[in-house]
Amino acid sequence: MSHADANVAAGVMPVVRTGDVDVWKLAIAQALAGANSAVVYATGAIVGSMLAPSQALATLPISIFVVGMAACTLPAGAIARRHGRRAAFLTGTGCGVLTGLLAALAVVLGSFWLFCLGTFFGGAYAAVVLSFRFAAADCVPAARRPRALSAVMAGGVFAGVIGPQLVTYTMDLWQPYLFAATFLAQAAVAAVSALVLLGVRVPMPTAAEVAGGRPLGAIMRQPRFITAVICGIVSYTLMNFIMTAAPLAMRLCGLSQEASNLGLQWHIIAMYAPGFFTGRLITRFGAPRVATAGLTLTAVSAAIGLMGVDVMHFWLTLILLGLGWNFGFVGASALVLECHRPEERTRVQSLNDFLVFGTMAVGSFSSGSLLTAYGWDTVLWVSFLPLAVAAAALVVTASSRAGRVAG
Repeated sequence: MSHADANVAAGVMPVVRTGDVDVWKLAIAQALAGANSAVVYATGAIVGSMLAPSQALATLPISIFVVGMAACTLPAGAIARRHGRRAAFLTGTGCGVLTGLLAALAVVLGSFWLFCLGTFFGGAYAAVVLSFRFAAADCVPAARRPRALSAVMAGGVFAGVIGPQLVTYTMDLWQPYLFAATFLAQAAVAAVSALVLLGVRVPMPTAAEVAGGRPLGAIMRQPRFITAVICGIVSYTLMNFIMTAAPLAMRLCGLSQEASNLGLQWHIIAMYAPGFFTGRLITRFGAPRVATAGLTLTAVSAAIGLMGVDVMHFWLTLILLGLGWNFGFVGASALVLECHRPEERTRVQSLNDFLVFGTMAVGSFSSGSLLTAYGWDTVLWVSFLPLAVAAAALVVTASSRAGRVAG
């Protein structure tokens, strides 16, 4: 008699691992790790303005953060494919701790370039954190993957509170070094996230997954994958493009740092709160429709920003921008899950994120220069062009799919 049979005979039912516990641990880690990005976005342009040799470089630390995301996505995917996702997670959290320590040292020393190095490692951490959503999908049956993916994203709601409040309550603790204590606190939060991730049990890569599956070129030629990448790029790039400029724009308009922190807090909450139900919406209406709703909300956010520069205009812009990002990015991520075989998942997912973050770096670099040279309105007007491109991609994909069904 086997051990399992003996348990049944004794009236003890074996424990069935559904993956729910791991999904919730990943959601908690997302909440803690998301504070890393919140701190960088809330402080990056301000510290950059204080330390940069030229005001034109004020938003460069945030752009370097995005470069770190793009540069480290493929290496993180390679680590996950060869050694398992948990190894990639712990590498990422190590970068998160390093981010806080380097940034604090940069503020104390007054070194702009050291601060940029710190934000690069912060981008590496953020790249790994965004793979949590795909890891959650690996932990559950196929039918529940959209919900698992969105549940992890919902953990970012708490990041929306932790990050900005961390800035508000710690930025003046180590005088005269503004934000130095904030970065040390952020390093501590990253260390706590690592402890949570130690308990996550994600399936180890199989021999087939290490081999890699089909050539990436064949996968990239799929119309659905192209649409998923375009929607992911536009959703994330525009969110970063507008959010990068917003804190500095608010300061240039005479608004307080506290107002900027609060606006960013509600923006991040709006980014992740829909995660509690986005998966259900995808299951019911399909990923393309949810992505379309996200693009529409992003367009509305830009339109509201063009109506004025009061606190409420900035806050509404940031809130709607966050909602649009969630629907657009989660919808695009669900489309990616439909484009690969199980053994191809880490390669395809990391390629998707590399394309998204690589393009986002361009938007981040241009955001600061557009703001300083032409103003906040120009930043908002420029956002409508990529929205039109993404909308066209969705229409073409939907039309081709309808044609195949009709045929």
